[in-house]
Amino acid sequence: MINEIKKDAQERMEKSIEALGNNLSKIRTGRAHPSLLSGIMVEYYGAPTPLNQVANVIAEDARTLAITVFDKELTQKVEKAIMMSDLGLNPMSAGTVIRVPLPALTEERRKDLIKIVRGETEQGRVAIRNIRRDANADLKGLLKDKEISEDEDRRAQEDIQKITDAAIKKMDDVLAAKEKDLMQV
Repeated sequence: MINEIKKDAQERMEKSIEALGNNLSKIRTGRAHPSLLSGIMVEYYGAPTPLNQVANVIAEDARTLAITVFDKELTQKVEKAIMMSDLGLNPMSAGTVIRVPLPALTEERRKDLIKIVRGETEQGRVAIRNIRRDANADLKGLLKDKEISEDEDRRAQEDIQKITDAAIKKMDDVLAAKEKDLMQV
């Protein structure tokens, strides 16, 4: 029972770390990367559809993304979706290929992005602490029902705290790597 609670907590914390990594990958550094556009939805036959399902996105060079739309009718909608996103990008259509040049980041914009990254990381830490709280509440329930002893409860809570500390360290490592990436010129 205790092992199941610890395993569940660890799996949920790993998912939180993974979610943070996905969220941070959408925050652009100075380089072009196809995942930058992964959150963009395009209106396709009346349904919002992820961009990667209606087009092929590649990094043409360090500062340019090239998008090849599968259905030529969608070219304008894809351009509009990119312009309407909060990424601040300005796509240019060249026949069937849409090119998205990435402007160089200013020092001020880098600092803003670092604030956003730190905010995302703090939300991840809160999620991990909530998972720890849930696991500890489950242990207290077992203790209250007399399914485990107080010593087992204390040891299990210490183990969950160790798991929590490791997960927060991983998040901090992800944050440090992203900050370093953002500050490179």
